[in-house]
Amino acid sequence: MTAVIDRRIAVLPSRPLADRRPPLTRLVGLEIRKSLCTRSGIALAGAAAVLPAGAVALMMALNDTPPNAATMLALLGTLVSMLLIAVGVLSTAGEWTHRTVQTTFLAVPRRGRVLAAKYVGAALLGAAISAVVVGSTFAVAAIGADFSWTGAGAAAVATVAAGAALTVVGAGIGAAIGNAPAALTGTYLVLLVGMTVLNGAKPTWGKHVDPLAAMFDLVEGDATARPIAVLAGWLVVSTIAGIAVTRRREIS
Repeated sequence: MTAVIDRRIAVLPSRPLADRRPPLTRLVGLEIRKSLCTRSGIALAGAAAVLPAGAVALMMALNDTPPNAATMLALLGTLVSMLLIAVGVLSTAGEWTHRTVQTTFLAVPRRGRVLAAKYVGAALLGAAISAVVVGSTFAVAAIGADFSWTGAGAAAVATVAAGAALTVVGAGIGAAIGNAPAALTGTYLVLLVGMTVLNGAKPTWGKHVDPLAAMFDLVEGDATARPIAVLAGWLVVSTIAGIAVTRRREIS
């Protein structure tokens, strides 16, 4: 019997449990499912995907449509981005708020790998929701909107890319703060109040800092590097902050 047990032990994997890493694709899929399995996540994703089409219908009913498709998508896409940021925040901060992060890091102890999966999942989810926004908005507008469709293709691509980036920004902010209500409140205060004050007092500074204004300009057709640099700056700073804080935060 002892010899049989020894032989069985000999064939067991020698690698420690912590080194047995599940594929990143599996982790990304899991994180996307996490974001869509809660009522708040479903509500935010659904609202982001459906509300713009309703707004277009209302604009047409009031004969108040923008002059072209790019401007319309820039306006609605920027409004939806506020919901996408919330989706990203909840994907990371929500785990700390509801203490499910304990289970997550017990299953995958490498925190950097978990955050990478969360960031990629947030980007894919944000891109998917933004693509639905583009499709539904253009579908409703095609029924009766009377404006120019010049630049609509480029605006659609920019909307999807910016939506993905801002969802990841939200995930980085949520990971850094670790509390969903605080992260959402602080983010909206900065973007809706702080940036409004800055744009009013120092418009030039605002153009180089405000991510929502950068998204609007990018979707509307701004061919300069400024809006891309602003979004990239928010993306880099938020994700690095999220990783740095998460690696040092105690799980209680």
